[in-house]
Amino acid sequence: MSEPAESGGPAEGEWRRLDPRTLLVTVVLMIGVAIVAGVPSFVGVAGGLGSLKAIGWVSAGAVLLIVCVTGADYLRWRRTRYRIGPERAELHTGLFLLKRRSLARERIRSVDLTAHPLLRVLGLVKVRIGTGEQTGGESTLELDPVTRAEGEWLRSELLDRIPETSGTYGDGTLASFDRRWIRYAPLSFVAPLLGASAAGGLIQLSDWVGMQLRLFEWLGDYFRTVSILWGSVILLAALALVGVIGSLGLWIEMWWNHRLEREPGRTLRVRRGLFTSRSISIEERRLRGVELVEPLGVRMAGAARVDAVATGLAQEDEDAHSDKKTLLPAAPRALADAVAAQVLREPVSPTSSVTLIPHPRAARGRRLRWSVAYALVPVVILAVLGLLLTDLLLFIAAVCAVILLPVAVLLALDAYRSLGHGLSGGYLVARSGTVRRATVALQRGGVIGWTVKQSYFQRRAGLLTLTATTAAGEGAYHVYDAAWGEGLAFADEAVPGLMAPFLEPAPDETSRQT
Repeated sequence: MSEPAESGGPAEGEWRRLDPRTLLVTVVLMIGVAIVAGVPSFVGVAGGLGSLKAIGWVSAGAVLLIVCVTGADYLRWRRTRYRIGPERAELHTGLFLLKRRSLARERIRSVDLTAHPLLRVLGLVKVRIGTGEQTGGESTLELDPVTRAEGEWLRSELLDRIPETSGTYGDGTLASFDRRWIRYAPLSFVAPLLGASAAGGLIQLSDWVGMQLRLFEWLGDYFRTVSILWGSVILLAALALVGVIGSLGLWIEMWWNHRLEREPGRTLRVRRGLFTSRSISIEERRLRGVELVEPLGVRMAGAARVDAVATGLAQEDEDAHSDKKTLLPAAPRALADAVAAQVLREPVSPTSSVTLIPHPRAARGRRLRWSVAYALVPVVILAVLGLLLTDLLLFIAAVCAVILLPVAVLLALDAYRSLGHGLSGGYLVARSGTVRRATVALQRGGVIGWTVKQSYFQRRAGLLTLTATTAAGEGAYHVYDAAWGEGLAFADEAVPGLMAPFLEPAPDETSRQT
């Protein structure tokens, strides 16, 4: 491998290889996989063959796994090379099927750097170069791994194209990590999910080690010593505690040392991560707006999360849990609005500067009916089973009805209060949701079409659902259950001329034409 140029990176147009320490990374990772998979395999094999033979078979399998995977990675390393030319970035790889990918440099919109703990120890990073186009892997180049210095050089070389002018919205830090944000982690829906996952993992682990029957026997003895209600409360509290601890750990790993910056070349950069460091870049020319997300618990604490509405993020984000579009984790609402304004280069965030138009009362009735219907489903099922099997289920059905129905009504009313839409300068703003309330500020110029939907019941109530189609973010943003005339007028005003051919003319205009 040749030495980098004096500018800090490789010479322009020079073919380069990935860092050879990728083989060391693969060996260490596969040793960990072999240990994790070998323990339950040893327990299963030892019962039939004895301990010594089981150790031999499991060890042979582990060695074979490590050798095969490392050999495959060696071939990948030997057959992979890349170069950054004056006009294109190129990647050649493949053994039997040679793949040659080439991206025009003026179309490159992101250069993201990721490094798990082992890569960080070795000073390596995985680099992902993308164009933001909706063509899947064909629009990205992945270099796994290169040195951190080379990764940073690739970022500056490929993204620093537009000179930034100084001023109110010049370069600098827009938000940085604050330990006080950690208190919002247990308020998300990750906590109960982690608690349920812990319960499922415990049952699976007990099956691997042959103790599942003993676990269920212990649970039976436990519920015989205490009442079902009290025992269930204790178990749920234990799972909730596990979920809270897990959500705190996950949040710290993902968002520790968070930093949102605007860099030269009109690029937003998010850096974060405790063990696995991540560096995500979003060119501002890809930005079409922002979305303030307020899960119920986080909203009750007066906080919100800021997501970017940008082209190409959904297609490039192969990791569903990586949150590439998140610019700011759950933070105080005032800070979230300030960051949104800075990101959009506006004096005030459109999500807070406009008074949203409320929706008709018929929209409230629809939410009450749907919410109560969903709450009655488990109640009816338990009641039917109780009539057929045992009175205990009837008691549980009554308890569920007492708890779920008031909660359903409160959520429905909150969902109605959350509905709203409006215009703020060059942005259309729409808000909806209760368990996950989201307020999107979308550039009016980024709307490429409108979809108008109206069910039978909406027609009777004089309501409609508008969907703004865009190439960014989720691709479609909705205005639910707006009044018929007002909703159409809003769509026409937001993007003049787009809806006009489909609108019926006013009666006086019709009479003049005839």
